[in-house]
Amino acid sequence: MDIIAKLAEELKIKKDQAKAAVELIDEGNTIPFIARYRKEATGSLDDEVLRNLNERLAYLRNLEEKKEQVISSIEEQGKLTDELKEQILAAQTLVAVEDLYRPYRPKRRTRATIAKEKGLEPLANLILLQLLDHSLEQEAAAYIDSEKEVNTAEEAIAGACDIIAEGISDEAEYRTYVRELTMQTGKIISTAKDPKAESVYEMYYEFEESVSKIAGHRILALNRGEAEKVLTVKLETPEDRILQYLEKKIIVRDNPHTTAVLKETIEDSYKRLIEPSIEREVRNELTEKAEESAISVFGKNLHQLLMQPPISNQVVLGWDPAFRTGCKLAVVDATGKVLDTTVIYPTAPQNKVSESKALLKKWLEKYGISLISLGNGTASRESEAIIVELRKEVNQPFSYVIVNEAGASVYSASKLATEEFPNFDVGQRSAASIARRIQDPLAELVKIDPKSIGVGQYQHDMNQKKLSEALSGVVEDCVNKVGVDLNTASGSLLSYISGISKPIAKNIVAFREENGRFHSRSQLLKVAKLGPKAYQQCAGFMRILDGKNPLDQTSVHPESYDAAKQLLSRLGYDLKDIRQGKLKGISKQLQDIKQVAKDLGVGEITLTDIVKELEKPARDPRDEMPLPILRTDVLEMKDLTPGMKLKGTVRNVIDFGVFVDIGVHQDGLVHISQICNRFIKHPLEAVSVGDVVDVEVMSVDLQKKRIQLTMKCKA
Repeated sequence: MDIIAKLAEELKIKKDQAKAAVELIDEGNTIPFIARYRKEATGSLDDEVLRNLNERLAYLRNLEEKKEQVISSIEEQGKLTDELKEQILAAQTLVAVEDLYRPYRPKRRTRATIAKEKGLEPLANLILLQLLDHSLEQEAAAYIDSEKEVNTAEEAIAGACDIIAEGISDEAEYRTYVRELTMQTGKIISTAKDPKAESVYEMYYEFEESVSKIAGHRILALNRGEAEKVLTVKLETPEDRILQYLEKKIIVRDNPHTTAVLKETIEDSYKRLIEPSIEREVRNELTEKAEESAISVFGKNLHQLLMQPPISNQVVLGWDPAFRTGCKLAVVDATGKVLDTTVIYPTAPQNKVSESKALLKKWLEKYGISLISLGNGTASRESEAIIVELRKEVNQPFSYVIVNEAGASVYSASKLATEEFPNFDVGQRSAASIARRIQDPLAELVKIDPKSIGVGQYQHDMNQKKLSEALSGVVEDCVNKVGVDLNTASGSLLSYISGISKPIAKNIVAFREENGRFHSRSQLLKVAKLGPKAYQQCAGFMRILDGKNPLDQTSVHPESYDAAKQLLSRLGYDLKDIRQGKLKGISKQLQDIKQVAKDLGVGEITLTDIVKELEKPARDPRDEMPLPILRTDVLEMKDLTPGMKLKGTVRNVIDFGVFVDIGVHQDGLVHISQICNRFIKHPLEAVSVGDVVDVEVMSVDLQKKRIQLTMKCKA
């Protein structure tokens, strides 16, 4: 197989783009580095395409390796024919290779192998020939042998039929037909083990849907219901059509002595051997596709969440709400440094409202708090009511924002949080995290296992290795898109930078603590275990503000510094003009980009990127995202009425809709059919996590705590 051609075809890119990307990956370059600094070679392939290419490259190489192993194994058995070898080499999937290898794979002892040991294979072959001119019992009598435990003609026929049944089930052509027909016309059916029991799976108590149409989120729900022993899930196959197909393939002569027994054997082969195996394969395939879709959605949601714009230059009060144990508070300054922590008890059972307000008023004045970041967990609405009352009682203006606190408790109990805040308890750490995640969501959320951030669906039911790899890739792409301040970035943040492993990230922090601030990117080469290759991969993503070389604060790679200096000189500027912001509009001074790029010895794309960066040094791509909604008043579920129009923030996107925070304790659901007026296959076609959207209340169920919203608002 020509892997490069296959990749180009699948990803709809040019062959030379695929070839360049594969070569760069094989040289040990990271995806963020290739996406950002090797655009000339790849024709500007972005990180998403490159990650897909990398994943498919691994699969296709694994496929080729498997083909070689299978061919070698069959050859050793002396059973490899030219035709079989061609079929194996032409196979496009691992499943197809496994089907072809099935008859030759070393087997555990089966009914068929036992029958072969009894010398019944010649009888099986005679039955398959369908040329007998006398009764089968008469023919089978010759195989009776008490020493081999074949005591009757019936036993001999049964053994021969076992051999035939296994041969049918091992035939690759038949398995392919059965699998494809089942995928096209089969049905998934589920029933309740106890129809009277209440559970979240009630819609699946009497459920059936065609395999070809069933949505991924339903597959994952059925799998979970089955695992929890609430549901019985079965695959209904087009049995009659399959048996007709197999009979047509195998019964080639209407022989009165063999036709009936072959029909029985075909049915046995299908029901006992093929059907259970194909059911497993089909359900595994459906689960894999469902997981891939869910992981993709999770990744896109996570990307949007991490790329939310930071709210900078504000002193923030982080508020981790609770009832019995009290609300944990932490004040952090504009740089994220924790100034103070405490616990207040304004909610039930203590209800110390006046004491809590007194402390909050004191803190507002003492620290100049301008924003309260309130976690959305237990007691958040009761806490919100206190905050709104407080706003009316003080002269100092402040806003508040409700923050998704998913993962805060995971972080606060982690080893990392213990190292960061050794003298704090878990509540204090959680409050500090809630404050910081509004100041810089990316820097704070990278400290948490992406699976715990809560912007997915069924994340605990899927392949955890695949999920972790995909989400780590998303985090890596986000961190490298934004870049990091080399002198303030935490070890967690640094470890996601291209070319930087966790041990090297720790070494960078240790070097910084021992030697003080970094003054140039080139100092990175003095960090233990950070060699020239790692430096090449990471340098462009590291920023040094107020360093010796103003280019170090930009995303211009050190390998392009000479070109950048020549460009500045050519346009009548020097390096200090970068810091003074004098380079806006320099792109208009370049009349012939092609010629300038040639003169400077760089590619046109690289030159364009250098110019963009010089015009706006260290620009933050997150600035283009909508800011979170800052609130000033409380809204409760009972205040909602159908027809009410509100602004909300998209908290989660799933296959069948989106959950929107409209400022009440419960997020509202916008079903996919209510997102926009045009038809969409998936909500992500129209909306993303973090988007600020206009919604209208359709219905409110106070008892079930459900809010139905629509985004099809009338003007």
